[in-house]
Amino acid sequence: MELPHAQAAVLRAASAEDATPIDELAAETDLPPETVTGAAFELEERGLVVVLSREEESTTLTEEGDEYADRGLPEVRLYEAARGLDADPVPMGEAIGRAGLEGPEVDIALSNYARKGYGKIDSGTVTTDPDAVPDTDSEAMALDAITAGEAAPSDEVLDRLERRGLIERSERTERTVTLSDDGVTALMEGVESRETVGQLTPELLASGEWRDVEFGAYNVEADAERVDGGRLHVLRETGERVKDVLVGMGFEEMDGPHADADFWINDCLFMPQDHPARTHWDRFALEEPSEIDDLPEGLVSRVERAHREGVGPDGDGYHSPWDEGFARALALRGHTTSLTTRYLSGTEIGEIDPPARFFSVEKAYRNDTLDATHLLEFFQIEGWVMADSLSVRDLMGTFEEFYAQFGITDIEFKPHYNPYTEPSFELFGTHPTTGELIEIGNSGLFREEMLEPLGVECDVMAWGLALERLAMLTTGAEDIRDLHGTLADLDFLRNAEVSY
Repeated sequence: MELPHAQAAVLRAASAEDATPIDELAAETDLPPETVTGAAFELEERGLVVVLSREEESTTLTEEGDEYADRGLPEVRLYEAARGLDADPVPMGEAIGRAGLEGPEVDIALSNYARKGYGKIDSGTVTTDPDAVPDTDSEAMALDAITAGEAAPSDEVLDRLERRGLIERSERTERTVTLSDDGVTALMEGVESRETVGQLTPELLASGEWRDVEFGAYNVEADAERVDGGRLHVLRETGERVKDVLVGMGFEEMDGPHADADFWINDCLFMPQDHPARTHWDRFALEEPSEIDDLPEGLVSRVERAHREGVGPDGDGYHSPWDEGFARALALRGHTTSLTTRYLSGTEIGEIDPPARFFSVEKAYRNDTLDATHLLEFFQIEGWVMADSLSVRDLMGTFEEFYAQFGITDIEFKPHYNPYTEPSFELFGTHPTTGELIEIGNSGLFREEMLEPLGVECDVMAWGLALERLAMLTTGAEDIRDLHGTLADLDFLRNAEVSY
């Protein structure tokens, strides 16, 4: 029997008694493993060998996982450090320093601390649960087991470690080759090898030798390395879709600074300066520069008067401290409504005449406790409509039209309090996987105390909607951290689709 060189070599190296792995055949024949695999499949088609395949999964620690296996998980170290201090709760900074957490480890520790039941993180303090047992932390025990080469932990734990980037899991197809009865007979009768060409080269074409050589068969079933191409991030895809929908509804887009004066972020919204949300625990203040240089003097005085005295015959103001220095302080915007106040005041693009509709899809920053629906930075869908005689019915109808574009028709509304809108209400949507109601936005009609200092003489209805939570409703993601951040689920991002 005459066979191509690679097939003849594999047939001679194979055994009728023992199943020989592809790697061993490659070493014995001095051929690449992929060549041996192709030759084995071709021999199997001739009935000369039997090829058996078995999937094997291996788990290895990443560099970060190896470090945590040695030093301990950040959340465990934070718990142990907080438990080692006398007070409870303890200042967050003191616990972080004692735990030796630096850089990204801080966010990782804070995001996993409450999830694992070690305690609570609130308003800059860390509370510990005395019943927590860090020695039985399933993720820490799994890292130790992988390091020691012991039995693999459960798939659920491995999935969490993989999402955290602490392990790498790979699947490998192990193939073995065994001679069949026909293969043994062929060897006994004698096998001759002939040279074949696996690739057409420029030299073969130039010399004309291609006419006389024998080309090897191309095996389309041979293994190939998986390549994941780039794609538009689902959050970006959702944001672009939101922009398309709002532009189609007649809105114009706003833009403005991420770092802005507290004046534009809060004071213009009739937010009192002693409001808890304006403390240093809830905002990211700038150290350099620390305050804005220019503010419209007339507007500053009108906003201060609204805070101190109120607006209109029934206005009473807050009777609380108001300091222009605090208003000038720079911070990362806690909401994109700072763009709205800039535009409504006329300082951004000039005076705007009603009717008008504006929106933005931009980032906001808050010192929130990380959980399944909160991140330190997030995208907010800001929007407002200026017109005469607006009502809550107009606002609710706008939301129903907007969310219907994404296939969401079960929006629920709940009355709410905001310092800058009256009436106000929150929006809720039903998660497609869990069936739970999740808050997706806040809205209302701007109060006179906000509009009068800005020089606006008609009604303005406005809202701030969460882009990430809209993405959760359209993709089925159950945790906002699966979408972006250090714990993002890459497999989910590669396969998720925005439905609308």
